Amino acid sequence: MDYYKRRTLTFENAHVVCGYTVAGPKENDGRLKGCFDIALVDDKFGQDTFEHAERKMFEHAVDGVIAKGNLIDNEVDAIFGGDLLNQTVSTSFAMRKQHAGFLGLYNACATFVESLILGAGMLNNGLTNVVCLAGSHFSTAERQYRYPLELGVLRSPVTQWTATGVGATLLTTHSERKTPKITRATVGRVVDFGIMDVNNMGAAMAPAAKDTLVTFFNDTGTTPQDYDLILTGDLGKLGKDILIDLMKRDGYDISKNCADCGASLYFDEQQTYQGGSGAACSALVFNSLALANLNKGNMGKLLLVGTGALMSPTTSFQGDSIPAIAHLVEVQGGEFCGVDVR
Repeated sequence: MDYYKRRTLTFENAHVVCGYTVAGPKENDGRLKGCFDIALVDDKFGQDTFEHAERKMFEHAVDGVIAKGNLIDNEVDAIFGGDLLNQTVSTSFAMRKQHAGFLGLYNACATFVESLILGAGMLNNGLTNVVCLAGSHFSTAERQYRYPLELGVLRSPVTQWTATGVGATLLTTHSERKTPKITRATVGRVVDFGIMDVNNMGAAMAPAAKDTLVTFFNDTGTTPQDYDLILTGDLGKLGKDILIDLMKRDGYDISKNCADCGASLYFDEQQTYQGGSGAACSALVFNSLALANLNKGNMGKLLLVGTGALMSPTTSFQGDSIPAIAHLVEVQGGEFCGVDVR
């Protein structure tokens, strides 16, 4: 068996019932203003710490997507998700209120797409309803990965802004209406091009995104032109440009239909430099604007590529380069749900 063939999976009945988003104040002041289910006025969400606020966002996102899908808690078989904090404590602690089985995940900012792959795979193996989610919080991530906010450290021009929010998706094996479906997925591999600058996540992650996209196109016989949109997770403006150049070197032109969640989340005047990042980034954009367009028929086929930088403060302080990963899911809109998968 060809090595790369093992990385692309096919799903038959992974219907996307609905998505639910809880977004921070800065995110709702950006390009997607008004697209979120809940937009916070206070990024502490009425809690005493930012970490408790992040946990509360996860609680609301899970409850919200289950209610939006007209289900009750005990009808959900499993929940897959994670965040950026050590031991994924925001997600894990939020699950104390749930009765479903829980698998905590961590692939940095690629966690949301990882959850979709595992969720769709479990639907192929006997489960009926699953929730997939990921999230992050600017202030908790800054405290863990960079510097305390109180220091007021100047940001590099190549940095990105960790998005505050949680995005959740409800998947099911059956649907009474023509909903979008996750039809295929490619599991990413760890790629390290020797990038050392911890501020430049886009440069570190772009090679991993290229590797996964090329693998998917080779496995499936498709081309970029078969898709209305190729949506990467959080490469940012610079990382997106690097990806387009890398893909061209392999003979693929994605310049006309490639967008990045991080690059499209904020306005330039919000001073996020290269745009958004974080586990919430792709979860927020997919479960708001992208899913709405798939449901309305404005978009037929989408590739969502979650990107993640797998470093930690420990590895950075010890002088290691930054390994990265990218996972991919193919999502077909409602009008394509009856079409056989290649």
